[in-house]
Amino acid sequence: MRLQSLYRLRFTYPEGWDVQLEGGWQQHYYRAEGTCEGTLTGRFHASNYPLRRTADGPFQPDMRGVIETDDDATVMFESHGYGRAHPIGKRQIVGTVLHLSDDPRYRRLNDVVCVCVGEVRAGVDPQDPVGLVLDVAELIWEPISE
Repeated sequence: MRLQSLYRLRFTYPEGWDVQLEGGWQQHYYRAEGTCEGTLTGRFHASNYPLRRTADGPFQPDMRGVIETDDDATVMFESHGYGRAHPIGKRQIVGTVLHLSDDPRYRRLNDVVCVCVGEVRAGVDPQDPVGLVLDVAELIWEPISE
């Protein structure tokens, strides 16, 4: 197997809510807006419903959204993984990404598994929105050598 870079996603959460649950668990909901650059280029709209097991623990994102490409295609987006609580100021993100599209130019992504790595970047000013950056790569199947 190997990885082939697909695109970079940059977004913020302009709105968000959370509820505190038993045992320190937290359920969050965020609305995401951003841009996508690379093989897919366009606007990104999503919602994230991450669960956090403790105040200091990782988030488990449950993100669903859409990429409106600059060439007028619609590509659905789904991501799961971990938003790690470290390092402070540039928390790590690791996960999987799946896509769906009915546009012939992007239909091949319908059976592709992608992986992502990224960072949660805190703003300089506490009033600045938190920015997130994800690099998404296609996981390329290759025969297993004996």
